[in-house]
Amino acid sequence: MDNTAILVDGGFYRKRLEMEWKSCSPEKSAEVLLDYCKRHLVENGEIRSLYRIFYYDCPPVSKNVFDPLSNKTVNFGKSDGFVRMSGFLNALKEKRKVALRLGSLDDGNIVYTFTYDTVKRICDGSLKRQGLDRSCLQLSLKQKGVDMKIGLDIASLAYKRQVGQIVLIAGDSDFVPAAKLARKEGIDFILDPLGMNLSHDNGLFEHVDGIRTLGDPYKLYGPMTDESL
Repeated sequence: MDNTAILVDGGFYRKRLEMEWKSCSPEKSAEVLLDYCKRHLVENGEIRSLYRIFYYDCPPVSKNVFDPLSNKTVNFGKSDGFVRMSGFLNALKEKRKVALRLGSLDDGNIVYTFTYDTVKRICDGSLKRQGLDRSCLQLSLKQKGVDMKIGLDIASLAYKRQVGQIVLIAGDSDFVPAAKLARKEGIDFILDPLGMNLSHDNGLFEHVDGIRTLGDPYKLYGPMTDESL
């Protein structure tokens, strides 16, 4: 059977499964991700050969960031989030047939901002300064180089004929040009948006060969994992 490459937009994956990802150990979360990816190799009773799982993300925030709510500077290098994310990436590094493609964070623009709902409530007068709490703030992070790495890898896999199928776990229409290129080269291109509702206006439906979500990775996790896949 043709090889299958599975590409995972890590920022999208973690956001879609935020509660589950944060509640599990880094090692288990790495196992859950790999188990879910390998389930994509089985379809209609046939098992495809895994070329490699590519995971795209950025290292965790490790700098000091001013928190306007507490009026203090927070050292994210000592936070639970830093430890969890570092452990998750280290666990993936140890897995067979897994390649990490890490971009970087725009350190100059890591700040706390109001959530969209908070801005609306402030503007309509329903929220005052005294009512602000932790839920009103979010850490603004901008990744650099991640989308480019995904696009370049899709192009390389297609042009070099290294695989017959690409499964992309993402929900961003930025990958449409890369998907179109792969299909022109004869690659079977499958999109897994992890159950997210996609708009027909963004072109994802038109430029992939199929959309396939298998279910909740954490609920599916079980004995299927097979090192031979």
